[in-house]
Amino acid sequence: MRDRITLKGLRARGHHGVLPEEREEGQDFLVDVVLELDLRAAARTDDLTETVDYGALASRLVAVVTGEPVNLIETLADRLVSVCLEDRRVVTATVTVHKPHAPIPHEFADVAVRVRRGRAER
Repeated sequence: MRDRITLKGLRARGHHGVLPEEREEGQDFLVDVVLELDLRAAARTDDLTETVDYGALASRLVAVVTGEPVNLIETLADRLVSVCLEDRRVVTATVTVHKPHAPIPHEFADVAVRVRRGRAER
């Protein structure tokens, strides 16, 4: 069984979507991340360099969300999971991108895409 680091509800404003108004006005996206890795070294040494610095990771993820626009949140999620897998200690990463203000003409609670990738699938 692998240990996990979870980051939930990371909010950033992006200009992703297929509609012109989504690209122009932008909207908030929420990102959840689950990293699976071995945390024994970090626990044993109490040393930040032995684990994923989730503050630094959050900054890299926000840079992707606020960066180059894409049409689909599937593409955005794939880019975000790639960032998570840049750290060689991460064995598997799961990223969920929520688009709470998606242009849907009906009342809804959430739209989300979740991708899970392992190191071998990168």
